[in-house]
Amino acid sequence: MYVPRFNALDDDATIRAMVRGIGAADLVTVGADGYPLVTRLPVIWDDDRLVMHIARANPHWRSIPADGDVPALVVVTDAEAYVSPAWYATKAEHGRVVPTWNYSSVQLTGRVRRHDDPEWVRRAVTMLTERHESGRPDPWSVTDAPSTYIEKQLRAIVGLELSVERVEAKAKLSQNRSAEDRAGVIEGLRAEGAGRVADVAEQMAAAESGEPVQTTAKTMPNK
Repeated sequence: MYVPRFNALDDDATIRAMVRGIGAADLVTVGADGYPLVTRLPVIWDDDRLVMHIARANPHWRSIPADGDVPALVVVTDAEAYVSPAWYATKAEHGRVVPTWNYSSVQLTGRVRRHDDPEWVRRAVTMLTERHESGRPDPWSVTDAPSTYIEKQLRAIVGLELSVERVEAKAKLSQNRSAEDRAGVIEGLRAEGAGRVADVAEQMAAAESGEPVQTTAKTMPNK
């Protein structure tokens, strides 16, 4: 990933919080025909590995051996928004401005292998469930469902584990613009409405105050 120095995220806690808060990622591998395969999956970053699972009906998993590791890329994307040059204060000064796109992203590179062992898959699903249910007033547990039903559901998925070798993270939030230009972008994004556009504005505002970049998703407790 191309990361200019002013867009780089290098704080491990901030990067892990972003991945934990978003909770889903695009897994990219190469198929037997040499073309890329991509599937969006729920993901947990556990120490130096990513734990995922994929539908057995999805042929993507067949490109991932059980007895070895293959190179893979996992991409986690946070809020993003178009930035109009009309929002820059410098537009009125000299007009030498163009549109851009603001976003935050984490890319994790490593080797992925699949797991068909029912107990491994059960543990992976339990980890995922506990991560997202633990903060709820009435959390659901895997053991709440009939065991025969859970066993059937587990047979319909395949476990995946990526050993993380490299982490690259980027927050492109107009850091290369003047304070006046950044203020104009924040105001413009806020005026555009809610959703991911407003999320980018709040991330920019936090960065202006010196706070760490925060994920737009609710951060779950670290299990």
